[in-house]
Amino acid sequence: MDPITVIALTLGVGWASGINLYAAILALGVMHNMGAIVLPADLMILASPLVIFAAGFMYLVEFVTDKIPGIDSGWDALHTFIRIPAGAILAAQAVGDVSPALSLAAGLVGGSLAATSHFTKAGTRLMINASPEPFSNWTASLAEDAAVIAGLWVALQYPAVFLVLLVAFLALVVWLTPKIFRGLRALLRRIAGWFGRPSTTISPASPVP
Repeated sequence: MDPITVIALTLGVGWASGINLYAAILALGVMHNMGAIVLPADLMILASPLVIFAAGFMYLVEFVTDKIPGIDSGWDALHTFIRIPAGAILAAQAVGDVSPALSLAAGLVGGSLAATSHFTKAGTRLMINASPEPFSNWTASLAEDAAVIAGLWVALQYPAVFLVLLVAFLALVVWLTPKIFRGLRALLRRIAGWFGRPSTTISPASPVP
């Protein structure tokens, strides 16, 4: 595997893990077994039938959970402790048999990308959930799954294209992050308003003649 493909795969597995870890593992394992891609030796375990079965089962669970407004945000909160470490581990494995320092560096970069994509997804979902209709939530979930599968395929088939798209994604995150924070503040104020007591205005007592 040439260096640019290794770089694209390393960054790709980190990015994809932060969005949908189970879809990423399932896609890599299935595409390798179908001959669409060739995984590096240290990621060959993803093509194991047992790993594919486990990833497929968890993907089905997430596929359903991710479509339920509110429940999806709880799922994202729980997976803060799963997606980010897994993204770091997969990225470290993707670089292959290299020095421990390079493997650690790859893990740090992959974990950082996983954190970036995870928190962007989680924050965006919280804003979408403020809408009463479920269709925007379903659309976002399906688009995320498609992006993970297509992105990993592009990373291995057209690594230079993937790197350009990844830079565009990071630019989008920079632009979107302030809007997410403003939206979350507005959402928290709305929630606080639901539990607040209406204020009563007490008029001053009329003077006694």
